[in-house]
Amino acid sequence: MANACGVDFGTSNSTVGVSRPGRPTLLPLEDGKLTLPSVVFFNAEDDQVSFGRAALVNYLAGHEGRLMRSLKSLLGTSLIDGQTEVLGRAVPFRQLLQQFIGELRQRAETASDQSFAHAVIGRPVFFIDNDAKADRLAEQTLADIAAAAGFRHVAFQFEPIAAAFDYESQITREELVLVADIGGGTSDFSLVRLSPQRARQADRRNDILATGGVHIGGTDFDKYLSLSSVMPLLGMGSRLNNDSEVPSSYYFNLATWHTINLAYTQKAWLQLNDIARDARARDKLERLMALIRERGGHWLAMQVEEGKIALSQAESVVLDLDRIASCPHLTITRADFDDAIAHLMGWVESTIAALLRDAGVDASAVDTVFFTGGSSGVGSLRQRVARLVPDARQVEGDLFGSIGTGLAIDALRRFG
Repeated sequence: MANACGVDFGTSNSTVGVSRPGRPTLLPLEDGKLTLPSVVFFNAEDDQVSFGRAALVNYLAGHEGRLMRSLKSLLGTSLIDGQTEVLGRAVPFRQLLQQFIGELRQRAETASDQSFAHAVIGRPVFFIDNDAKADRLAEQTLADIAAAAGFRHVAFQFEPIAAAFDYESQITREELVLVADIGGGTSDFSLVRLSPQRARQADRRNDILATGGVHIGGTDFDKYLSLSSVMPLLGMGSRLNNDSEVPSSYYFNLATWHTINLAYTQKAWLQLNDIARDARARDKLERLMALIRERGGHWLAMQVEEGKIALSQAESVVLDLDRIASCPHLTITRADFDDAIAHLMGWVESTIAALLRDAGVDASAVDTVFFTGGSSGVGSLRQRVARLVPDARQVEGDLFGSIGTGLAIDALRRFG
């Protein structure tokens, strides 16, 4: 068997796949499960590091320490060259990413009983919107990190193209397919001609009619749902005695997965104390300060994320906010959620429309929309896509596994 694998390092969840005749492609990475949540927890009590679901369990159990999530969102930003305090020492963010990808590789090798020197790693169409230089730098940074984690040879593939390879393995005739990959950090799209015959070709460049993407994903849905529904309970939008608004930066940091820890810095805490003394809605600011004092930002983000997921099926959901004084429960409706993310849906819609124009393809020519990515179950998103390509049938792939499977197929083609 080839010592090459496909690695889907995701904002929220990660997978590793390897093409093995007669055996499942995706490898079990944690307690028999095929996904490893992209989470790291540094336990200050026993100086141990845990990953994935175990990291979340340790954090929610109340152990003192530091939780890191959505590390992929650092790629392409100035934060990637920064550092954070972990267990009393400064740790570069690059080192944190290397540690997580190294853990992915080690678990995959254990699960498959083989070593992996080569990898095809998935990447969004754009790490950073409208900045080609930053995008190239983000890919090179990820390549360097993967090499430091033990992969000798690394290639990249656009995540929606990888998902297309997975779908292609399931069809019996040629189709023009719009792949919609809505992940945790980005929404990526590809228009691809697929067929069993084309799948035998080594060079698929002529089959890819257009690719596009926007830096919007599930963590953004979480953020704007939190900002619109939860953060007002903590004083967002309220006024100070001089009639200016309470600075929104505290709320944006708490609502954004990869910046939550910024709310816990000593500088932010001292500034917040000054602001709270001058706040008209003092009770709300006291709730905010209590949440920060207890390092409850990740807990709150998890409640919002669970609510978002539930609203894909239910018309309303009740968030359990028992750690916030006087606010044990909050009811959020699907209409609330749709309103909160409406502006994001507009950007997604315009990205797809531009993709069709770039390809010179009429919407009526699209046979299938293939949805993948953990955030593609949002109902309003699917409705927007359906309006753009009304004649196309909608197919739901493995929301968390299609990309990893396709990357494994690509790894076998590239490395043998």
